[in-house]
Amino acid sequence: MKISLINPSRNNLKYLKWSYNSVRKNQANVEVEYCVADDASTDGTWEWCLEMMKNDKNFKAIRNEGPNRLGHTILYDRLINEVSTSDIVGIWHSDMYLCPGALESVLDNIKPQTVVSLTRIEPPLHPDGPEKVLLDCGTEPEVFDEQKVLNWLERKTYGNKTTEGIFAPWFLFKEDFQSIGGHDPLYAPQSKEDSDIFNRFLLNGYSFIQTWEGYVYHMTCRGSRFNPTITEVGKESDEWLAQNIRSTRNFIRKWGHFVKHDNMMKPIVVPKYDIGFKISNGNSQILNMLEPLCSHIEIDVRDIEINKYIEFEQQNTQFNLKERINSNKDCDIIVEFDANKLTQYSYNIITELSSILESSEIEVGEFELDIFKVKVNEVKTYENDLIHL
Repeated sequence: MKISLINPSRNNLKYLKWSYNSVRKNQANVEVEYCVADDASTDGTWEWCLEMMKNDKNFKAIRNEGPNRLGHTILYDRLINEVSTSDIVGIWHSDMYLCPGALESVLDNIKPQTVVSLTRIEPPLHPDGPEKVLLDCGTEPEVFDEQKVLNWLERKTYGNKTTEGIFAPWFLFKEDFQSIGGHDPLYAPQSKEDSDIFNRFLLNGYSFIQTWEGYVYHMTCRGSRFNPTITEVGKESDEWLAQNIRSTRNFIRKWGHFVKHDNMMKPIVVPKYDIGFKISNGNSQILNMLEPLCSHIEIDVRDIEINKYIEFEQQNTQFNLKERINSNKDCDIIVEFDANKLTQYSYNIITELSSILESSEIEVGEFELDIFKVKVNEVKTYENDLIHL
C-alpha cells in the first residue's frame, strides 16, 4: 500500500534534502509518494523540487510564489487534496529522519478512523516526556550521528508496543482527514492547527495509536520556531512568538479553553459552553485579556477604546469582534463581576471555567463562585458543532 508524505517547506532546503534521503533509504518495500509544498522559499528549494520531479516519479511539488508565506496550515491541505494520490497520508516535517521499519509499523497499525503516530527521538531541546525518547544525535544534518540512532534502535526494548497519543508525524486515511474538512485556516500560517484537528479527530470518534515499533529522529522546530534563517537553535523566532500568541487566542475563542492533553499527548476536550461576561469597572487591558475567553463580553469601556481594540485585533482573527463585544447578545450562561476585584486566583477560575462548570453538573439557576455571579439560562454544550469545517 502506498503512503503520501505531506511536507510543506520554507527556506530549509538542507533539512528537506536530508529528510527526503532518509525516506528513500529506509522506506523498504513501502511505496512512498513524497509531496512537497515550497512556501515562497528563497534558498533554492523550488529549483531542487523541479530537479527531483524529473528524477523521481514519486516526488511531487507545488509552489507558493509569495512573497508572503501561506504556512503549513494551508499547504498541508493543498498537498493532501490537490497533489497526493495515496489512500494513506502522513503529516511530515523537513527536520525528520525516517528510521528503518517505521513505515511498516504504520501499515501494521493503521485502519479506518485511526490516526497512527511514530515515536520521536529528539535532542534535549524541550522538556522530557513519556511519549518520546531523548537522545542527542545532533541538531543539524551535517553533524547528525546516524549510527548512534541505529545503535539505539538495535538495543531498544518494548514495554507496550503501542500507547494512545497523537503528534507529528501522524498518518491516517485521506478520506478520514477530508471528511471533517482538514485543518482550520483560522490558525494560518501555523501554530495550534494541530491541536485543533486533534480535538476534532477525538470528538469524531477516531482512535489514536502511537507505535513504539516505528521511530523518527526529529531535530525539532526548523520550520519557523528555530528556523536558522531567522533565529538560532533554542531561541524562538519573533515571527513564531507573535503567531503563537495569535493562534492561542483563536484556539481559546473557538474551544473556550487552552490546549489540553494528557501526559501521552492524547487531547482532552472539555465542553464548549455559550458564556457571556458582564464586567463593571473594566478597561482596555481587561478587554484584551478576557475577550477570547467567552462567547460575548459586555464591558463598561469607552467606545473609543473598544473601537481601537477591534481595529487592532480584528486583523488577527476570523471571529467578528463587533458581534462579540457590547452587542447585546443573549448567552446561555452569564458571568457577572467587578474587574476591580479580579485577582490571579479569580483569573485562574475564568480560564478553567468550562472544566469547573462540567464538574459541577450545573443546572438552570444562579450561584456565586469567588467574585463571580453566575446565571445559567440553559445548559447546553457546543463542542460537537466544531468537528466539521
